[in-house]
Amino acid sequence: MLALVGIIVVFAMVFGGYAAAGGHLEIIVHALPHEMIIIGGAGAGAFLLSNDWATVKAALGDLGKVFKGAKWTPADYRDVLALLFDLVRMARNNPLGLEDHVENPSTSTIFARYPKIMADAEVVELICDTLRAAAMNYDDPHQVEEVLDKRMHEAQEHALRGSHAWQSMADAIPAIGIVAAVLGMIKTMGSIDKPPQVLGGMIGGALVGTFMGIFLAYGFIGPMATRIKAVVHDDHSFHNLIREVLVANLHRHPPNICIEVGRQNTPHHMRPSFADVEQLLRQLKLDAAA
Repeated sequence: MLALVGIIVVFAMVFGGYAAAGGHLEIIVHALPHEMIIIGGAGAGAFLLSNDWATVKAALGDLGKVFKGAKWTPADYRDVLALLFDLVRMARNNPLGLEDHVENPSTSTIFARYPKIMADAEVVELICDTLRAAAMNYDDPHQVEEVLDKRMHEAQEHALRGSHAWQSMADAIPAIGIVAAVLGMIKTMGSIDKPPQVLGGMIGGALVGTFMGIFLAYGFIGPMATRIKAVVHDDHSFHNLIREVLVANLHRHPPNICIEVGRQNTPHHMRPSFADVEQLLRQLKLDAAA
């Protein structure tokens, strides 16, 4: 919703201000189709030239993040703490029983309680692979921690491909707009014998190319890339919470302490209160004892 409001504000302020100052919108409207063919077509071609197909698909898919925002909600952070508590506690009390949940999460009764988390293959693999590695009795838990850090860093960089692609396009579009403007000036110079009022309209139409390149880059594509990057970082916080809990488990801290470490490393606007988590853990213990 906020992104849609932003788009409306950008259009209203730019074109409304231009019209209020006495500008003639018909000049822009007349030149816009031809300028957008040049700018849009060249931009799309450059986008395909500079990225592989996987990055193109990722960048197009990331457009939804501009409007939807982060994937994980405060309720999801609470759920993942509950899931990790059950798994860590089982790892301490019943390591053999944990094996079934880690090796076959699709049939796990613990994972099944949290369908949204279960539907994210990367999150499930992150949890299961780390718990599996911890069960292999590494001599140094820092080995598992190092592998986990490298994996998360690679996953974040992979998720940022779309943002990088859009930012590169934002950097290139103003220059493509200048190309469109130069072509318009070449066309104008070929009609130098026309009356001044005709030449003025042609020059104004040519400058629409420069305007559109800058307008699209700094009014839409650049902010869109920034928004996608922010959403990716927000979603990465969910993975980071999982990391903190599992690393605490590697160092053999009690399950309650592991969960509190994760809670403390949750972004403030997503973080459940200490009392809420304590009540949640008590309820999980009661359910397990029943």
